[in-house]
Amino acid sequence: MLPAAKQKSLPCLLALLLVIGAVVLGSAAAWAAEPLEIRIGVISHKAPPPALYELDATPEDEAIAGAGLAIDDNNTTGRFSGQHYVLDQTILDKGQSPVDAAVKLADGGAKFVVVSLAADEVLAVADALKGRPVVVFNAAAQDDRLRGADCRANLFHIPPSRAMATDALVQYLAIKRWTKLFLTFGPTQADKLYADALRRSAKKFGLTLAAEKAWTFGPLARARSDSITQSDALVFSRGTDYDIMVVADEEADFGDYLAYHTWDPKIIAGTQGLIAASWHRAQDAWGSAQLQSRFFKRAKRTMRPIDYQAWVAVRAVGEAATRTKSADPAAISAYLVDPKFQLAAFKGVPVSFRSWDHQLRQPILIAQPMAIVSVSPQPGYLHQSNVLDTLGPDQPESQCHLP
Repeated sequence: MLPAAKQKSLPCLLALLLVIGAVVLGSAAAWAAEPLEIRIGVISHKAPPPALYELDATPEDEAIAGAGLAIDDNNTTGRFSGQHYVLDQTILDKGQSPVDAAVKLADGGAKFVVVSLAADEVLAVADALKGRPVVVFNAAAQDDRLRGADCRANLFHIPPSRAMATDALVQYLAIKRWTKLFLTFGPTQADKLYADALRRSAKKFGLTLAAEKAWTFGPLARARSDSITQSDALVFSRGTDYDIMVVADEEADFGDYLAYHTWDPKIIAGTQGLIAASWHRAQDAWGSAQLQSRFFKRAKRTMRPIDYQAWVAVRAVGEAATRTKSADPAAISAYLVDPKFQLAAFKGVPVSFRSWDHQLRQPILIAQPMAIVSVSPQPGYLHQSNVLDTLGPDQPESQCHLP
């Protein structure tokens, strides 16, 4: 039997335990009933109808499908961390303003906006939302200037820049000792930018440009006729000593035509042939087959690079919100560039953001149309702090000077 003093204190102790239990259960019930809502917007353009037909037409839900899958993934974790993610999507018709769409999403409560837009549109959106508690994620534009002179503090970049892509490709060519390059480039501004990036990468890694020629034979890769072979195109590369032809054709007008049409039996690389990309339908290493299959089940098609990039953007928000236990854009933006931030992105190593230009540092796949050939950075390329920073401009070379 307990002493009398202890018997008197026992009811008080039980009452205290009941009060504590009620408070804990009440808090848990309130937490479960009212999860923290995090709204994420996504903006993309409506895919234009092809003139005749496309062998690989752009899906209507490109980017949006990837963002949607990431919302599902975030909510799987959010059920345990007291967060609920909502996706607000906008597909722009021709002539619609991306800025108006972004402002409308922000007014509707979206604190994070993922954009699959051209470079000038990305900047316009970032500038329109400057000063508001909104973080913008670029999911498509590869222009180096967005990470350089035109960088913005409220803007993060998921796709590899052109410089990162060409560095990844040229590293592989250097490893293979294919050191003499024949560069051919198309007429568009994007083609010229990619060609410039190839030139810089060749110089950076010690490769030689044996020849450069502009493509002047039109969009033969898009030709839909009984005879698309042109003899002048067949002799385009005759008389040049080179190891590999590198092509800058971002519109896919002629790059796919070059394979098997060169004078000598040479490999094609660059925007067609052997490519450098953030994602590829043949990627199945490091658990990525699971991501590929979940995306295919949801979207009824294979995952494209822009889908993957939108997925990474939304997952980055989810990871940062879970770690910071906050939906505050300022807190999440700060955590994204914290050395502690890491995201498992099915690339073999965690990915993270560069603090100086807000670019996602990541391994880049080197792939041919139906298979992964390699992954860059290549073995042997070293860096004083992070080997992924061998791809693209390093901090001392950057023209971006964020606070």
